[in-house]
Amino acid sequence: MKLYEYEVFPHPRCVRMFLAEKGIEIERVQVDVPAGEHRSVGFLKKNPDATVPLLELDNGEYISETAAISRYFEEKYPEPALMGKGCEECAKVDMWQRKAYSSLMSAVATYFHHATEGLGEKDRYRNKEWGEQNKDNAIAAMKKLDEQLANNKFIVGNTFSIADITAVCAIDFAKVVGMEIPEECEHLNRWYGEVSQRESASA
Repeated sequence: MKLYEYEVFPHPRCVRMFLAEKGIEIERVQVDVPAGEHRSVGFLKKNPDATVPLLELDNGEYISETAAISRYFEEKYPEPALMGKGCEECAKVDMWQRKAYSSLMSAVATYFHHATEGLGEKDRYRNKEWGEQNKDNAIAAMKKLDEQLANNKFIVGNTFSIADITAVCAIDFAKVVGMEIPEECEHLNRWYGEVSQRESASA
């Protein structure tokens, strides 16, 4: 198998953390996104959506999208479980992973692409006002996570999951673009400090 990625992006990092937690090592191939390699004819044959991460299976099939790639490895290597056990826990992990992605990761990405120079694409449409609004949205998402963590060690109870992976990668991405966790979010700051010390966080 091969994982196509651009190492500094948060989405490929989510997959690397997921694999590290499971103790899985696979070949990684860097795709130079800023140079446009993801839009080359060769890569588009692999993934017409021109996105990373992308997993190439041994049978020649391809799987894109972070959560889908993670699901593949969860099913293939079920321990340690990172997407929940039992119908209730699985549903809660899925719920919070989606919240972390749609409310936080996507908001930070929108701020990055619209309110900053982003990747420097000269022909990219930008709406700075919309970008700044998403900065506010990202901070609001952090405050909701803080509330969830008031009575939980991790985002979903006492078990580390893909929801934590998505959230910590989103927060580190936010830090890169100048967004910090609000000081008053004591539970989120506690969680962030602990999760950042996990060996997988350096993957």
